Amino acid sequence: MTHTRFAFIKANWHADVVDEALRGFTELIPPAQVDVFDVPGAFEMPLLARDLAATGRYGAVAAAALVVDGGIYRHDFVAQAVVNGLMQAGMETGVPVLSVALTPHHYQETAAHTGFFRAHFVEKGREAAQAALRITTTRAALAA
Repeated sequence: MTHTRFAFIKANWHADVVDEALRGFTELIPPAQVDVFDVPGAFEMPLLARDLAATGRYGAVAAAALVVDGGIYRHDFVAQAVVNGLMQAGMETGVPVLSVALTPHHYQETAAHTGFFRAHFVEKGREAAQAALRITTTRAALAA
């Protein structure tokens, strides 16, 4: 495995669910290689992702959030802005920025939904780690 460092940003809204993505991420990438950063919510992730990527310290940056439908349309706009911002951060810096920002259509803060999404975020964290490892390996091979 490469010794590349990775940044992991997590939104504090719904932290009990979102933190599970970090758990999944660090199942595949040793925690000693991951610097973790908290932000208030999903909307703050793209700016920090860009700033972290621009440092040159990280092979990839992952960002996790749960943007829920609170009965208004704002969540759709936030989710779209976040995903676009994360992609822009990667394109501007040349460092992969991976999204684990999920927007379920029918999330309810019940034990069943919370349990389902906690498990789902673990899996999404693993998928982000796999993507981070693959893209950094591919890019290192291209640079050689």
